[in-house]
Amino acid sequence: MNGASREALSAARESLDALTDNTPVDATKLADELAAVTALLDREVSLRRVLTDPAQSGEAKAELAQRLLRGQVGGETVDLVSGMVRSRWSRSRDLVDATEELANTADLTAAQKAGALDDVEDELFRFGRIVSSSNELRSALTDKAATATAKGTLLRSLLGGKAHATTERLVVRLVTQPRGRSLEAGLESLSKLAAARRDRMVAVVTSAVPLSDRQKQRLGAVLAKLYGREMHLNLDVDPAVLGGITVRVGDEVIDGSIAERLGEATRRLAG
Repeated sequence: MNGASREALSAARESLDALTDNTPVDATKLADELAAVTALLDREVSLRRVLTDPAQSGEAKAELAQRLLRGQVGGETVDLVSGMVRSRWSRSRDLVDATEELANTADLTAAQKAGALDDVEDELFRFGRIVSSSNELRSALTDKAATATAKGTLLRSLLGGKAHATTERLVVRLVTQPRGRSLEAGLESLSKLAAARRDRMVAVVTSAVPLSDRQKQRLGAVLAKLYGREMHLNLDVDPAVLGGITVRVGDEVIDGSIAERLGEATRRLAG
């Protein structure tokens, strides 16, 4: 998001944090209601355009949102959405994206309060790896001919009792309401959002063999010092790297694998 939308999203995040930190609100229920509002705004193009029309006053847009939502969702959700539409948005689509982010953040907040945020982060990462390694599963979850109900049933059979309830909710919501995103991109976005709950960055670490606890601690400390923030490590094992490790933080790759060094030597010899 750029410009006005970025500022509006920042204000919405602060409102959500204030609500979930300082009141006994049911964060899981709040997530469900925000997800329902997301679906409404995604479906009703004309409505979201009206709610983000810069020619209309913020108060008029807030009153419209209140009339539409009151009685359908709780007061906390009405207040959050009303505050959002009072803000200025660069694009009407940004309002939908922001509402969806708040829904996911509310679910992650519930997991954090239950002391399960680390588990959810790890499960999202592992599920992403499972999807990327199984063309059959990925096809089933992204099949446009399959109904949302069928996809939800499949996911619950895969994750039910094996993953935290928050992980299941987030993945089911992503798959049944993809909103034009790829499954991989959606899972990566959720992983980053989970890490942000603790103001941490995510490092995807690929090694030829599993790292020991001591190695993980040392690597985490080095990366935290390098980036100036606490680092959450998502660990993957790939014998193809031959040795060493490869670390990806956002778009930056730190490659210390033997395979990369051999490849570089080969390129130099060929050049």
